[in-house]
Amino acid sequence: MALLGLSEELRLLDDMARDFALKELVEGREERDRYPFAPLFEEVLSKAFEVGFFTILSPEESGGATEPVQALCLVLEEVCREDASLGGAIFTVALTQELLRLAGAEEIWKKICAGGASLRETLPAFPSFHNPSDTTLSLEARRDGGAYRLSGKAEYVVLGNLAGKALLPARSAGEGWSLFLVDLGSSGVLAGEPVLSLGLHACPAVDLHLDEAPGELVGEEGKGEGYFEAAVDRLSVAAAAASCGVMKGSFETALDYARQRMQGGREIVNWSEVRMILSSMAVRTKAAEMMVREAAEAADSRRAGWELASRAAALQVQEAAAEVACDGIQLLGGNGYMQDYGQEKRFRDAKQLQALLGMAPLRKLRFIRRVVDGEKPWVFRG
Repeated sequence: MALLGLSEELRLLDDMARDFALKELVEGREERDRYPFAPLFEEVLSKAFEVGFFTILSPEESGGATEPVQALCLVLEEVCREDASLGGAIFTVALTQELLRLAGAEEIWKKICAGGASLRETLPAFPSFHNPSDTTLSLEARRDGGAYRLSGKAEYVVLGNLAGKALLPARSAGEGWSLFLVDLGSSGVLAGEPVLSLGLHACPAVDLHLDEAPGELVGEEGKGEGYFEAAVDRLSVAAAAASCGVMKGSFETALDYARQRMQGGREIVNWSEVRMILSSMAVRTKAAEMMVREAAEAADSRRAGWELASRAAALQVQEAAAEVACDGIQLLGGNGYMQDYGQEKRFRDAKQLQALLGMAPLRKLRFIRRVVDGEKPWVFRG
């Protein structure tokens, strides 16, 4: 992300995130992408936790950022520029924390962070690639005295085989769905095998099978949809930042390749057809960067219309990222499909990132529904 206009704190964070990505994520990227057929990169996850990438949305007194949405976007962009799998894990933890905040359960987050010395004891899990309102939840919660028991299946829970606790959506008495905090080490919880996804292979996800497992109600019963939609408002721009990072990585690899590849006695970067592809990639990536930055600043300052700006940024940038990643493959020719160059991974990652917070077509329908219902899409003032 361009640094012009950023606060000194954000500049320093951007530098740290860039250094971290170059040092920890470039080497071994192909091997990490073999997960679940290769070991999970827990050492990298632990280092990301140590430098604070998983606590950006925490209150300032607990180590959080003063401009949290912008800070999260900077980190996600720099990380996903090299390996979006770590970005998926960071985003999932941020989403879980935001849901706890919206439900008035920030004490739970503090308890989670305070209770664990290890990564597994600290990070929470959540199905961040779904909108629970768009699916038929098979997980049900029944009241058992003053507590709840959960039974059924929670699908594609990110960090579900790594975290100590999970925030899970479940049907309960009455209308709507609710959020429950579940200790994944308790009886009645069984994690399935890691799910092999299209992209973000090293962002671990599993299906959780629960049988009368104890769960703690988070927030009000039946209010899960409201909490989730409010979280989508604030964190859609962070999802856009992750896709913007993939775009930057794809463009930079394509440009380097075009400068080095010789054909017909000259570098292919001097071919007009190649320059047209590079131009399209560069323009879309720059536009995405500007869109993310503006929407993130608006979310932090609560400018009028920031909610739809955040959602629009995600829908536009995620779609553009898939197209730019496709151009990145095309420019490299046959090499674009080889793992050595990283472009085919970025193509898969870009498509996978489109599912963050739910399916893109349904998020588009929610966007226009709010406009039709009277929300102003063009209001965006200080």
